[in-house]
Amino acid sequence: MNKRSIYIIIFIVSVAGLAIVQYKYLQIGLNLARVQFSRNIGDAGEAIKNDLSTTNQLTFLVGTALQRDSTHFRIGIDSVQDASRYFLNDYITEKLVDRGIETKFSYELYSKDTTYYLRSFNEFETGGKTDTFPIVLQGYLPELLGERLILELKFPDLNSYFLFQLNGLILPSLLFLGGIVAVVIWVLRTYYWQRNLITHTNEFINNLTHELKTPVFSIGLAGKLLDEKAREDQKPIVKIIRQQVGRLSEHIDRVLDLARLESGRKVFDLALVDFRPPLQRLCENFSTLGALEEVQFGYELQEGVYEIKAEVFHLENAINNLLDNARKYSDTPVINLKASLEDQHLLIEIADNGRGIGEQDKKRIFQKYYRVTEGDLHKVGGYGLGLSYVKNVLDAIKGTIRIDSKLNQGTRVRVQIPLNHA
Repeated sequence: MNKRSIYIIIFIVSVAGLAIVQYKYLQIGLNLARVQFSRNIGDAGEAIKNDLSTTNQLTFLVGTALQRDSTHFRIGIDSVQDASRYFLNDYITEKLVDRGIETKFSYELYSKDTTYYLRSFNEFETGGKTDTFPIVLQGYLPELLGERLILELKFPDLNSYFLFQLNGLILPSLLFLGGIVAVVIWVLRTYYWQRNLITHTNEFINNLTHELKTPVFSIGLAGKLLDEKAREDQKPIVKIIRQQVGRLSEHIDRVLDLARLESGRKVFDLALVDFRPPLQRLCENFSTLGALEEVQFGYELQEGVYEIKAEVFHLENAINNLLDNARKYSDTPVINLKASLEDQHLLIEIADNGRGIGEQDKKRIFQKYYRVTEGDLHKVGGYGLGLSYVKNVLDAIKGTIRIDSKLNQGTRVRVQIPLNHA
């Protein structure tokens, strides 16, 4: 299973888990809303029962309607019953609103044997889910009729009402969850789009680099033929040409190695080596080249065996790259290399009198393609690959690199490579 599939699975599981947690919180909210509603309806029921237990205009009108007695009114009994229904509905609505209950309801006022009853006009559809709350009346009305009277309040599907009450929590939760999903999807799409773009870019660079190997090889071959036929006074120039062609070839190989490294393919074939002879040879070659470019270069290699586990080719390139940087970023280069054995490590220090590196740049100089642009450092050509390559080489052999530098005060590079303890 590749990383992309793992990320997608983690994302789906996380979103599903978040949705489940939100659903559980919603259930808790609904239960709390139901408890609060039951408490409020209980308070309203007590107030209604108390008010209907005494003699007043409402209870007198309701009692007359239940007895079907219109002798006290100039209208028929049906009109008296209709008025009782409306007045009782308005009274119940007022008591419910006072307790924070603002939802549709209906009621029935009936006796046990249903001899006496009143019903509200807004009856609900039969078969629908309803919640009922009976209130057993006391006082005036039951005594008037000599019957046990029950006022039953009915509410249609209270879950919908509770959900409406919780909209202040549900809607923001859904919006935030949707926002998280949208942002994560956008980030993943952007990430994989950039990854594909980088892959295509690397493929283009690799193909171009492979194409460069042919002319470099041809130039190297021509340089070799020139070296064989050159006069003595021409040989130093031909030697420089061949050295630079070799360096160009090494740069091309470095780009290809970096591409293979980033794609996960094996690049380094580590072996036990005594690195002092290769380092000696590297310093001598750099000293020869530096003399032609007016570079003051000195080196000091401690005697002994530098036994490390590394690949000489890549480690030589890494050290040579550090020396090249010291040369390029100095107006009148003065460079010193010192190698010593300290605390079971090979320590290589390269100091120069160059322009230095700012604090902000030091945090990013090992990133691929990053180049220092402060001051006039951008005048030096390059592609931002050198230090990235150095860092990869040292990581492969478990080495470290530290750069101490200040602007206009030079740079000191400290490389530590563990010695072989076998």
